[in-house]
Amino acid sequence: MATCFRLRSCLALHLPRTPPSRVLRPRADYPVARIRGYARGPLGLSSALLRTDGFVGGSWLSAAATFPVHDPASGAELGLVADCGVPEARAAVRAAYEAFCSWRGVSAKERSSLLRKWYDLMIQNKDDLAKIITAESGKPLKEAQGEILYSANFLEWFSEEARRVYGDIIYTPAKEKRALVLKQPLGVAAVITPWNFPSAMITRKVGAALAAGCTVVVKPAEDTPFSALALAVLADQAGIPPGVYNVIPCSQKKAKEVGEALCTDPLVSKISFTGSTATGKVLLHHAANSVKRVSMELGGHAPFIVFDSANVDQAVAGAMASKFRNSGQTCVCSNRFLVQRGIHDSFVKKFAEAMKTNLHVGNGFEEKTTQGPLINEKAVEKVEKHVSDAISKGATVVTGGKRHQVGKNFFQPTLLSNVTRDMLCSQEETFGPVAPVIKFDTEEEAVAIANVADVGLAGYFYSQDPAQIWRVAERLEVGMVGVNEGLISSVECPFGGVKQSGLGREGSKYGIDEYLELNSQETS
Repeated sequence: MATCFRLRSCLALHLPRTPPSRVLRPRADYPVARIRGYARGPLGLSSALLRTDGFVGGSWLSAAATFPVHDPASGAELGLVADCGVPEARAAVRAAYEAFCSWRGVSAKERSSLLRKWYDLMIQNKDDLAKIITAESGKPLKEAQGEILYSANFLEWFSEEARRVYGDIIYTPAKEKRALVLKQPLGVAAVITPWNFPSAMITRKVGAALAAGCTVVVKPAEDTPFSALALAVLADQAGIPPGVYNVIPCSQKKAKEVGEALCTDPLVSKISFTGSTATGKVLLHHAANSVKRVSMELGGHAPFIVFDSANVDQAVAGAMASKFRNSGQTCVCSNRFLVQRGIHDSFVKKFAEAMKTNLHVGNGFEEKTTQGPLINEKAVEKVEKHVSDAISKGATVVTGGKRHQVGKNFFQPTLLSNVTRDMLCSQEETFGPVAPVIKFDTEEEAVAIANVADVGLAGYFYSQDPAQIWRVAERLEVGMVGVNEGLISSVECPFGGVKQSGLGREGSKYGIDEYLELNSQETS
């Protein structure tokens, strides 16, 4: 089992990093349209980036039907987007396949240059792109701005990796023969992305695919299609050839049939999906019939372990960063807090104080907001169900525990103590702002609780015992470990999980390999 460790000095307090200061100004020639009024003021979104049609073969493609996209904070309709179905999906695949025949022959240097131009355009338009994320996902604007930088960095990273695809020369038993191993692009990649990181989940996949010489068809989440379409505008401006980057938005009603069409189309060579484990299994089944290459980044149930030796203040800071980013709606958010008995009461007290002091619920466009809405009513109902179940089985609400009065999709940041392993919040990914705390006695007990899950994406623990750090880091059954660190995602490190959390890795120098296949040639 390959695991990526992120290790912070045992003695260093966690402090939030300052984003890079090297940013370019947004383009002055982009018109701004005030398309929708919000409860607390008008919102300006760039009309040049806000597109509602699909993008296929370098052209904007309408569909016979449309579906509405709503702001989860206010419920206001942001726009009607083309509801692409199977015919549009097939057309996008054909366009991508035709483009692949020429794109694969483009030099690595030129592909690198085009990806770099796309990155530059994202940075130039970072503020407008961030506003689109906040409008369609509800994410606080500061977090959305951080996502755009993170998203753009994948294009920058893979623009550099495009020129580092190397093969091998092998000496065979016959002295007059040599074997040559080449890495070649797979072909058309179908990319299916979630709503919680509507920009970064695209560039992390697409950057690697295009760098390798593949072409892509992107099906974004129905809740957040505008970010994918805005990226299409900039890809076109960057000079990405027609058919290399295609986007087919669709409604939830058509998502199943479009997903099946992409997974079964004989012209598609690769499926890359980020989303729930249940949906991932369905897509794997479809892809298996034609034995396609797949990458799956699926659900998590991350443990956050605090040992008696931990620095409590550092652990609380890490817990805040890990749990409440995007209101708890990330696949690597801590979902179970395991705290050793000797430090338990102090941790819970300081965690509650930090939550009450630092978390502010509201519309993502309000400057003080740190906690936006959940994506929809169904998400709120799941959080409510987990909290109610825990309370009914003996958990104590330290703070929060109810829907927030700001709006129907808002939930109070919630801290639960006296949590036991039979509660839903201990067994399932909540995907919301709920922090359940389980008390444990020994290291062995904590590791056993952490590893009981059938998923293993990320895990975190805090300790100042060097021997314990190495033991636990290697025993946790997850793909990524944060050691005295609450944030673990970076473009340089491989992202992915073990067990039912998925297959393959994204980002890092390993990410491009997911879109390459080996070709062995012998010559004398």
